Amino acid sequence: MRNPADPITTKGTTFDMSAASANTPEIKLQVNGLAKLYGQTTALDHVDLEVRTGELLTLLGPSGSGKTTLLQLICGLQEPTSGTVIIDGKDQTHAPVNKRDIGVVFQNYALFPHMTVAENVGFALKMRRLPKAEIDAKVANALETVGLAHAASRSPSQLSGGQQQRVALARCLVYDPAIILMDEPLGALDAKLREAMQIEIKRIHRETGATIIFVTHDQQEALALSDRICLMNDGKIAQLGTPRQMYDEPQNLFVADFIGISSIIRGTVKAGALETAIGTLPIAGEVPADGAKGAIVVRPEVITLGEGFCEGRVRETVYGGSELRVIIDAGKQEIIARAPAQAGDVAVGSMVRFGWAPDTARFLADKG
Repeated sequence: MRNPADPITTKGTTFDMSAASANTPEIKLQVNGLAKLYGQTTALDHVDLEVRTGELLTLLGPSGSGKTTLLQLICGLQEPTSGTVIIDGKDQTHAPVNKRDIGVVFQNYALFPHMTVAENVGFALKMRRLPKAEIDAKVANALETVGLAHAASRSPSQLSGGQQQRVALARCLVYDPAIILMDEPLGALDAKLREAMQIEIKRIHRETGATIIFVTHDQQEALALSDRICLMNDGKIAQLGTPRQMYDEPQNLFVADFIGISSIIRGTVKAGALETAIGTLPIAGEVPADGAKGAIVVRPEVITLGEGFCEGRVRETVYGGSELRVIIDAGKQEIIARAPAQAGDVAVGSMVRFGWAPDTARFLADKG
């Protein structure tokens, strides 16, 4: 019997039903049947989504998947073709941007160069005509939260990219909006600084309890940051779930291919196994009827090298510091495995046996 909290799939779209449990968290944002058409082009296709109070939900997907369109509809930069946007129980579908109580952090920071850090952070409060003493206190608290209390009197040009990004975040935190939207905010940072900022964002989210919707095309960033991930494709939700659910339990081949690295081995079911180009492979769990087509999805970390039920030739090894990524040609099938960086018996051009425990792989049937 299905657990009521388990995700379900209907018409190809997966929804996380854990909010339907007895301990249902408060819903901060609800979009119902949200759609956006540009002429005959569907940018967003009747999406339903709930964002819980205090969670960090990531909108993830490739270019053209609909994630940016959804973000723009939520914050009011676009008008939907149909559907509703509910924030804190109020219909905000047609409310102007400045009436939605939403803070936005963009990739380009959008700081005023002629203002100090403190003045940038306090600008929204000044526009709201709050007393100066209250503004000063709120600005000091916001800068303390993002670790920039020492930089209050500096100009943006005196800050690093990561520091400027934290100022932009403090500018949102200072007036305590209902939702903070972060539109690919780390895209302009180098890899090491981006990783440091991911840790900072997680800390700030944990300490403030803010509701954050984070947009990115970087699946590693989504896995690192999120309470839940909403993976989008072709204007629809492909799957919604925790990072672990998305990685360990992909519900279709698009998710399996987009999240993490996988070897996707296609074939036809026969006598309880999958007939493939590299041999007959075991299927764990419920087995479809003979003739069904699908694929076994295998993650690199579960593949054992040196023994197993398959064989191939090592085409390439990629050094990654603590490990090697091993790319194997097994006939016309590419297999990606991992080995310790010190492994001395994995040479390009050598033949190698490999395999995996059946219950560590996932069978996904073709749609239709």
